[in-house]
Amino acid sequence: MADFIIGRQQILDKHLNIYAYELLFRGQGFDLTDKDDATNQMIIEKILDVGIDNIVDKHRAFINFSTQNILDKTPLSLPKNRIVIEISENVKIDDLRVIDNLREMSKQGYLIALGNFVFTEERKPLVEFANIVKLDILEMGEMKTRDAIAQLAPYNLKILAEKVEAHSEYAYLCELGCDYFQGFFFSKPNLVEGRRMGVNQLAAVRLLTTINNPNVEFDELTKVISEDIGLSYKLLHYINSAFFSIPTKIESIGQAITYLGMVELKRWINILMLSSLSDKPAVVMQNALIRGKMCELLAQIVGQKTANFFLIGMLSSLDSILDISLDDALEQLPLGDDIIGAILHHKGLGGEALNCVLSYEHWNTDSISFGNVNQAKIGEIYMESINWATKVMGNV
Repeated sequence: MADFIIGRQQILDKHLNIYAYELLFRGQGFDLTDKDDATNQMIIEKILDVGIDNIVDKHRAFINFSTQNILDKTPLSLPKNRIVIEISENVKIDDLRVIDNLREMSKQGYLIALGNFVFTEERKPLVEFANIVKLDILEMGEMKTRDAIAQLAPYNLKILAEKVEAHSEYAYLCELGCDYFQGFFFSKPNLVEGRRMGVNQLAAVRLLTTINNPNVEFDELTKVISEDIGLSYKLLHYINSAFFSIPTKIESIGQAITYLGMVELKRWINILMLSSLSDKPAVVMQNALIRGKMCELLAQIVGQKTANFFLIGMLSSLDSILDISLDDALEQLPLGDDIIGAILHHKGLGGEALNCVLSYEHWNTDSISFGNVNQAKIGEIYMESINWATKVMGNV
């Protein structure tokens, strides 16, 4: 089987919960932009091989299919309750068999999404049985977006706004009645002039300051955790969860520290504290964990110590978690210049790893590189990081 890397982009509902993921593919040594049936069959095999649950957890996967795929009814090889058949503007519908096959798939229970949609007489038959229409708001602009939503109002459709890049765009699109949102707005801070951290956030940041101090002593760490009842409870609950599968129950902070060791203890406290820092949607914390784990695994594969790399990846999301600038957020933590330089300016090997991770996250495929590690291996690391983050989020 040819080597693929698989990416995904979150699709959120109005409450910023994950509704689905759009799956993205890149083949090594060949182009996937004009997919023939053989290439698409390899993609289907790859999805089935990796397992759709391992890619999108319990959510649906939006998958683009070509004209030939629709003629050959390729989507029928995937479960109807897990995928959305996405039809781009490149799919030729002058062949009535395309419309007939899509209508048949719709009757069988498959969801149909129309990508980069522009309302025309030619595409009107699709609107009559499609479930979701995707509007490229970056290309259309606000006025055309408003007109398109008004034009689609008489039909029984959900509207998905894609390429949403700012919280202000998300707000006005909600008001217009959009149902789903795709873009990177959720991973950016929603900066408000004069915003200050709340009392609980300040307390959490002070604790993070102690935890991440490179000179912190074992006894001091034990004391800090023991004095925070909430953190103590969370830590014990977490260690005794199915994630660790410990044969005997851990009943004290001392036991927990002995079991985990200093490096692992710091990691889990960072995760628990960051998860409590804001009421942001779970997708923000999930992204932070994926970044941290990917950076760690990239460091591991080239023989580097991994603790700082995990921290670099995870703390790169601190601005979106706290809704303050990354500079301001990092300024309050006792981090070394190498960590700050890696996060803010992508300096050093840690910065290279973070740049690779962010390129994967944004699907800038030409920049997905890290030393001599090939893209197929980076793709495996991405999948492993997703699975790890999913398990963590299920227990935090």
